[in-house]
Order: sequence, then C-alpha cells, then structure tokens
Amino acid sequence: MISTHVLDTKEGRPGAGLKVGLYSAKELISLQETDEDGRIAELSPAALEPGVYRIVFHTDGGFFEKIEVSIAIADPDEHFHVPLLLAPYSCVIYRGS
Repeated sequence: MISTHVLDTKEGRPGAGLKVGLYSAKELISLQETDEDGRIAELSPAALEPGVYRIVFHTDGGFFEKIEVSIAIADPDEHFHVPLLLAPYSCVIYRGS
C-alpha cells in the first residue's frame, strides 16, 4: 500500500485539495486529491506488483508545477508512506512510517 501526506510549510497547514497521481511506467493507476488533513490514506487502489512506480504531486502554482517521485517496491506487502513538505521555493520528500 502507498499513502501520502502533504504539508504546506509556508502556511503551516495541511496541503488539502492537491491532486496526486500514481503511475506504473506511463500508465495512470490512481488519481486522487488530498483530504482536508492533506492525506491520501490509500493511493494504490489494490495490491501492487514489485516494480518502480512514480508519484506525481500536481502543485499547480508557485515555483513548482508538479513534483515527481520514483519509488521501487520490492515487497508489495510493505506499506510505503511518502510525505511531501512544500514551500514556495523548496520541497522535501522522505520515506515516512
């Protein structure tokens, strides 16, 4: 399972209403919006096969138009949480727990 959490560090608030896509190669697997707490609990709609996936955060404004992150999944039973801290001129992505 893949989940995400977006924080707007400029405003000190969750990044609500941000579109986030999950891709396998060029195939869109899931496209969802962050909730009022800036979260998407299950970005992956079902069990994933091992492989490389891309998460695309559509920020649509400011310095970044979109931010792409690639993750390699070796164990599809493992939970991957990918938080994004977003500011006007910087972003930080890390593997959460």
